[in-house]
Amino acid sequence: MRAFQIGSSGAAPALVTLPLPDPGPGEVRLRIAACGLNFADLLMIDGKYQERPAPPYTLGMELAGTVDALGSGVSAPALGARVAVFAGHGGLAEAGCFDASRCLALPATMSFAEAAAFQIAYGTSHLALSHRARLQPGERLLVLGAAGGVGLSAVEIGKAMGAQVIAVARGAARLAVAEAAGATHLLDSEAGGLKAAVRALGGADVVYDAVGGDLARAALAATNPGGRYLLIGFASGEVPDFPANHLLVKNIALHGFYWGGYQRLAPELAAFSLQTLLEWHAKGHLRPHIGASLPLSRAAEALALLRNRASTGKVVVTMSG
Repeated sequence: MRAFQIGSSGAAPALVTLPLPDPGPGEVRLRIAACGLNFADLLMIDGKYQERPAPPYTLGMELAGTVDALGSGVSAPALGARVAVFAGHGGLAEAGCFDASRCLALPATMSFAEAAAFQIAYGTSHLALSHRARLQPGERLLVLGAAGGVGLSAVEIGKAMGAQVIAVARGAARLAVAEAAGATHLLDSEAGGLKAAVRALGGADVVYDAVGGDLARAALAATNPGGRYLLIGFASGEVPDFPANHLLVKNIALHGFYWGGYQRLAPELAAFSLQTLLEWHAKGHLRPHIGASLPLSRAAEALALLRNRASTGKVVVTMSG
């Protein structure tokens, strides 16, 4: 089988040929159909991610495919089942072995590409907005990086929860994607004056920030008293410093949110959230936006699209070429 691997510490990832693995106890082997890329994959390549597998290892945090072998002690999922897995790594390959308990059964209405683009982005936005920020109908939700993978899911979920969504993204084309996902107000991040523009709309009750940097500071200044600020990621490359006295005086709650951590912190909550999201998808409330889909042979190009923020929504790698 082919896999896109980091062979040693500090080495660039490369496409290699490996033996087909056999599942161990409690594992299933999947014939992988698609793998969704995430900003965390880039951090892992750069050696900056909080979880660093020992090399050699295969990149790709979330994937979808078909079960084709069962390890000892496994009765479900069954052979031939269509599943998605959040594995942390191992997705950018034609096959892989994963803990059976991490397999999420897919509805017939969801394609492998959609499933590979679904868990981290939608799981992050749903748990962050519902569990941490307690977003309420009618509140104003400010989404930074609203045309990216997690940002678009926040726009969709915010709308589904009854919020007025203020989408911030670069340029008219990206803002059009956010508008199609349900944004009420559109602000170009390159136009400047974000603080004033958000305040003119009534301020933000909840901020969903996957960008950091200067936009984060402007968003905090436009957050209403009693607001909630969600730290999701730092796509700008700059981790912002927030003045604690502003948080205090305005009674603003600052929430750090890492979806992967909920697999250990509250796995039952993460599982309930994903089941809720699958139901919303089946009802047509959620439509994952795949901005680019490339074959495994072009995995390096797919990662470059992500690094350069050159695609909207999710970037997906398929194993068909």
